[in-house]
Amino acid sequence: MLATIAPGRADAPVTIFAAASLRGALDAALEGAETHVRVSYGGSGTMARQIAQGAPADVVILANVAWMDWLQEQALVDAGSRRDLLGNRLVLVGPKGAAPLDRADAAALTGRLAGGRLAVGHTEAVPAGIYAREWMQAAGLWQALRPQLAESENVRAALALVSRGEAPLGVVYASDAQADPGVVVLAEIDARLHASIVYPAALIAGRDSEAARGVLSHLQRDAARQAFERHGFVVLGDDR
Repeated sequence: MLATIAPGRADAPVTIFAAASLRGALDAALEGAETHVRVSYGGSGTMARQIAQGAPADVVILANVAWMDWLQEQALVDAGSRRDLLGNRLVLVGPKGAAPLDRADAAALTGRLAGGRLAVGHTEAVPAGIYAREWMQAAGLWQALRPQLAESENVRAALALVSRGEAPLGVVYASDAQADPGVVVLAEIDARLHASIVYPAALIAGRDSEAARGVLSHLQRDAARQAFERHGFVVLGDDR
């Protein structure tokens, strides 16, 4: 778990547990917040399990609706505060300088891998990995690519494998690809072949405070929305 501090005026910090893919974008969106904010980043599944074990978070922002549903079913988040904050897109990336892919079928992908690994988040727990698995299954690629996966603890770890040249291909979010100059987008993945990518946010049950509500409200204001958009996210409306 990694932490950053956003400057503000309040003495007691508000702690946010956030999906790893929000690093950079969330820091920018928190600029100008009136509250001292501490952010811990990690895989959405890891963040959710830590909250279930009593980790002292005030706000949680995940990259997967199912993990937020899991927390809500256990009454660990304030259901009334829950908002679908952001959306994202899934892309196939290679190291900087990689040749374009004319197609993304099994033959083309296994040929490009050439015995190497396809970097993804863990396909059973990490949202980006779950979406990637759904895409591979829907596109008829799962059987061919499954033996060649390099599954990581979060999507930024998968991104790093490609950026360092340790994996010839990776499946990450468009916002991740934008954040790392060491990768190039080879193909956009058809959004119809996986569940919608939604980032829900909520207050942690029992830790409802004016400061925490203020932070959640701040993230829905125009300046924060613009920061998210600059970092490649899709801002969702309140009526979603």
